[in-house]
Amino acid sequence: MAEVSDRLRGAFLVMDGPDGAGKSTQLERLDAWIRELGVTVVRAQDPGGTAIGRRIRAILLDPACAEMTVTCETMLYMASRAQLVAEVVRPALAGGACVVCDRFVSATVAYQGAGGADADGILRVADVAVGRTWPDLTILLDIDASHGLGRLARAPDRVEAKGLAFHQRVREGFLRQAAVRPDRFAVVDAAGSVDEVAQRVREAVIAWARR
Repeated sequence: MAEVSDRLRGAFLVMDGPDGAGKSTQLERLDAWIRELGVTVVRAQDPGGTAIGRRIRAILLDPACAEMTVTCETMLYMASRAQLVAEVVRPALAGGACVVCDRFVSATVAYQGAGGADADGILRVADVAVGRTWPDLTILLDIDASHGLGRLARAPDRVEAKGLAFHQRVREGFLRQAAVRPDRFAVVDAAGSVDEVAQRVREAVIAWARR
């Protein structure tokens, strides 16, 4: 696995997917596995991950902000992301760490795209926000929207509460991105036990590292 460890040093990995896909659990598993390989890991969260980002995240998820426009959403996500990249991601990569991030631009394309925003427009704004700091690999945890929403064990936040049709469009938006950039995305079936999905994630990372 030496070649895998070598490829992971200074790599930027993102885990993304529809709500209820199990990202948080799988991020913990991925983090632990990479550390077992002897690679330093820096975790990041998008939106959030910085003091400024956490304040933006609170606004984005606040049910009281139900009237927020999709353009406003997009700009807030990008503002949080710009700070995250400058403050956390770039310094960690420069130091040879593997950055493992909970969501990134792919989420904005999927979610705000499902709300009516133009994907090309989102990507143009993203180019300003992140510059050349794009993920080496986005692990897309794929799950049927109704199954994913059924997994949520808490009250839904403002985004989760948008309804099944919206979340079906979100899933489609993720899968379209993966189809366009198969070199940058690995689609992982998120149905099954935690251990089964974790094994699929590891296999996807190993396959990417050995290309």
